[in-house]
Amino acid sequence: MATRLPKIPQLLARKIYKTGQTRGADDDEIFQNRVGRNSTVLIPYSQFQLYTELIENGFSFENGFIVLISPDEYFDMPNPDTSLKSQGLELGINAVLFYETRHQWNEYDPDDHSFTPAQSRFAPLKGQFVARVSATTAQENGAKIVAGFNTTTSKGAGIRVYEYASNETTNDCRLQLEAIVWLCKDADEVLEQNGMLAGEVVERKRVILDNASKGGLLDKQRLIDARIINEHGKTVCPLCLEEVSAAGFFNRMEQALGREVHDLTITQLNLFHIEELRFGEFNHRPYNLGWGHHHCNVVTKDSGIDSTLEWMRSVIQRNDTLLDQSD
Repeated sequence: MATRLPKIPQLLARKIYKTGQTRGADDDEIFQNRVGRNSTVLIPYSQFQLYTELIENGFSFENGFIVLISPDEYFDMPNPDTSLKSQGLELGINAVLFYETRHQWNEYDPDDHSFTPAQSRFAPLKGQFVARVSATTAQENGAKIVAGFNTTTSKGAGIRVYEYASNETTNDCRLQLEAIVWLCKDADEVLEQNGMLAGEVVERKRVILDNASKGGLLDKQRLIDARIINEHGKTVCPLCLEEVSAAGFFNRMEQALGREVHDLTITQLNLFHIEELRFGEFNHRPYNLGWGHHHCNVVTKDSGIDSTLEWMRSVIQRNDTLLDQSD
C-alpha cells in the first residue's frame, strides 16, 4: 500500500487547485463562474475560424463547444442556416444567437422567429438563443434581459475558449506549479512556519520534484527560458525576475492606510501566464505558468510580458528625458 503524501498548508493547496479553474463571472455574464478549465467552451463566431482547422483535424474539447453568433451577423447572412451548416454549425445544436444590446433584442425579437432560450451545454441545446442585455433608463421597457443558462442548476453557458485546458493538462500544470513552489529560495522554512513538520517538508518536496521530473515538467533550461526560474534554479517573478519568497503564498497584500478592506484575500504571489491568454491559442499549459508578484501581474494584465516590458522601457526613457532637463 502506497504511503500517503504529507499535505501542504491548506491556503497553498487551495491556491494551486484554483489554477485549474477559470476566472470569476457574475450572473449578468454569459460565462460560468470559476469552473474547471475543461468545461464547455464558448467561441465567438467572429473567432471561430481560428479553431476550425483544429476541429476538422480531430481536436475535441472535452465537454464540447458552443458558438455565439450575434443576431446582426446571423440575419445579415443571405441564407444563414445554410451558411452555418457549411461550417459545421447549427442553431440549437452547437451554436446560439447571443443578444447583448437592446437594439438587437428589439430588431430581431426572438419570439418573432420562434426562438427559445437555450438551457443545455450539450447538443441539443434545448433552444436557439441566449440574452444578456443590460438595463437602461433611457427608454421605456428598459429592464434587464437575461434569458438562457440562468437557472440555479445551469448558470452560465460555458467558459471563455482561451481559458480552456484538458483535464490532463490541468493536472500537469498543478504538479509543475507545486514543483515551482518548492524551488523558492526559502520554501522549506516557510512551509514549516505554516504548519508542516520538517520530515513532511523533506518527503513531500522529494516526491513532488521527482514526479515533476519524471513527467518532463522540470526541464531547467525551459523553465529559465520561460522566465519561471533563474540560472540558480530559484523561482522568480516572470516580469521583474526578482527571486520570490514562498512567504508570498501566505501573506496578504499590504493595504493603503485608511483604505483597508477587512475581507481582502489577495496574496502577494499569484498565478502568472508567461504568454497571455488569447484567442487561437491554449496558453494555460506547462512551461507557460509561473508565480509572480501581484503588482507585476496587474501591470502585465492581458498585454503579455514582452509588450509590457516595451511599454515600461518607453516610460523610463520619457522620464529620463524629463529628469535630464531638470538637472
